Amino acid sequence: MNGGAAFASHALDGVPEPDFADVQIVALRGATGVAADDWVRAIFDARSLPMWVKALFGLRAVLVPFIGLNQSRERAASPFEVGDVVDGEALVVTDAPHLLFRLGVAVDEDAGLLRATTVVVHHNWRGRLYFVPVGVLHGPVLRSMMLRAVRRAR
Repeated sequence: MNGGAAFASHALDGVPEPDFADVQIVALRGATGVAADDWVRAIFDARSLPMWVKALFGLRAVLVPFIGLNQSRERAASPFEVGDVVDGEALVVTDAPHLLFRLGVAVDEDAGLLRATTVVVHHNWRGRLYFVPVGVLHGPVLRSMMLRAVRRAR
């Protein structure tokens, strides 16, 4: 990415009206030379999860069956696997029966910034219900994970 370029993310491709969209940007603080797909792995590495985030993921695993969501597919393969890298942006796409989740992670080495763009489309009432607490907590959780990944990369 170029520091002077207009904001763009491939996470938004084909999603004209997302139900939720969020952008988190953190300073690299010298953690340069890391490819976007490696940043995705670093952000979602267990070492990047603060204890309060680990507790939230545990609570999520306990509660989602109550709204009829089957998490067995997510356990078999991580929902945060990079599917493609387009124009230097690593893309994660999970299209579950309850919602579509897209994440685009890009690095602007010139500006020293790491950007994560999240896009969600609810497929049904389960997706909307599931995303009520997730939507509120998403920004602080992702930002915390990004900051920890950057600290570890330095």
